[in-house]
Amino acid sequence: MIPRHWKTKQAFLIVTTILMALTFSGWMAMLNNFVVEEAAFTGREIGILQSLREVPGFLAFTAVFILLVMKEQTLALVSLCLVSIGVAITGLFPFEYGLYATTVLMSIGFHYFETVNTSLTLQWVEKSETPTFMGKIISVKSMVSLVAYGMIWLFFSIFLLDFSTAYLVIGGLGFVLFLWLWLAFPQFESPVEQHRKLILRKRYWLYYLLTFFSGARHQIFMVFVFYSKISNYSKVWSIQNRLKYFINQLDNYTKPSSHSLQQVAFL
Repeated sequence: MIPRHWKTKQAFLIVTTILMALTFSGWMAMLNNFVVEEAAFTGREIGILQSLREVPGFLAFTAVFILLVMKEQTLALVSLCLVSIGVAITGLFPFEYGLYATTVLMSIGFHYFETVNTSLTLQWVEKSETPTFMGKIISVKSMVSLVAYGMIWLFFSIFLLDFSTAYLVIGGLGFVLFLWLWLAFPQFESPVEQHRKLILRKRYWLYYLLTFFSGARHQIFMVFVFYSKISNYSKVWSIQNRLKYFINQLDNYTKPSSHSLQQVAFL
């Protein structure tokens, strides 16, 4: 258990960020090596897998309907549970349809959590403190990602674990954090009455368009660049790949403020 004065909304948001960063970063860092070395994926299969991963993202708007019967905090916790389970069992299904299924399960949790997490942050944190707090959240996320990459290096370089065990450890740690969040934190009351419908504002059209293009650019790069490198250089690229993730997250950790300001610029 934790001291009562630590059971705050901000602490809840920080711990959920730690859980998501740990599980998703671990899953992503090992994915391309896993699908090539264990499941013999080609560009076709990895393209299908990544496409399926984004289907829950496209359908994340359905969260407004789930919120008719479930509080946002509860939905966030259920989403984190799905992510943890999806990551933990990924290594147990080293074949095409098994990986499709575990990826979709993980992705459902990931995208629903990201949807309600932003909403909870904007509700629970004072407006004047929101940019600073979101900058801190990005720093925490990057720091935990660095820890996850270090763990993966230890798993394969020192302890010589296989993929199924590594995924089970990462997902298991996430599930333990989920149980702690569920049992240790109270249900917080929201100070703002939430809409139960989709709201699109015409004046934000440029933001919507830029978000669409940014997502398309990111996904095309993520799908094919890392896969092509690993399929050609195998374990040699595995080390370089994790180093690239490490440098990227270190950069995010040291200068998160501008990114956080971009997130709240259109609110």
